[in-house]
Amino acid sequence: MGHREDLLEGAKRCLLQKGFARTTARDIVRESGTNLASIGYHYGSKDALLAQAYVALVAGMGDRFEGDGSSTTEPGSVERFREVWSNIIETMREPGSVWRLSMEVLTMGDRMPEVRDHLARAQREAGRGLVPLLMGGREEDVTDETADTLGVFYVTLMTGLIAQWTFDPKSAPEAGQLAEGLRRVIEGVKEI
Repeated sequence: MGHREDLLEGAKRCLLQKGFARTTARDIVRESGTNLASIGYHYGSKDALLAQAYVALVAGMGDRFEGDGSSTTEPGSVERFREVWSNIIETMREPGSVWRLSMEVLTMGDRMPEVRDHLARAQREAGRGLVPLLMGGREEDVTDETADTLGVFYVTLMTGLIAQWTFDPKSAPEAGQLAEGLRRVIEGVKEI
């Protein structure tokens, strides 16, 4: 691994240990075995490096949303919806979950426009990645229009779940509740 990769891995560990605001450039250097100049050279700033490390941590969770890969539920079905959200919720139960870090990052956006802009672009791609998990198909085939509608819907649901699971895991919804809510929405929709 080179300095760029070492820095990214060190930054990921620092984020999980200390969070975004408390991680210093020296923490990252110590954790990665690199030097301070490497941060600026490879990432431009400590905050840009931390933003990329955060996105990498979240992206690493995506594989776990599929479960063990043996799903037999129909893509686009309420059953698939329940199954995928159940897998996502399982990742929120874990001690030291990256999702707790997400709440810190969300609240810091207005103070760090560079980080906010980077994460806003990543959020659109997160929605693009959720669509095939729930609806079937391939991520590269998800259109911008679908990413900007259905993908945004899923990301909004995810953000709300993260907030609820971070604030009060005891009263946060389970996947079955979400699926039942979706069923009721579908039943209540009137064709125009």
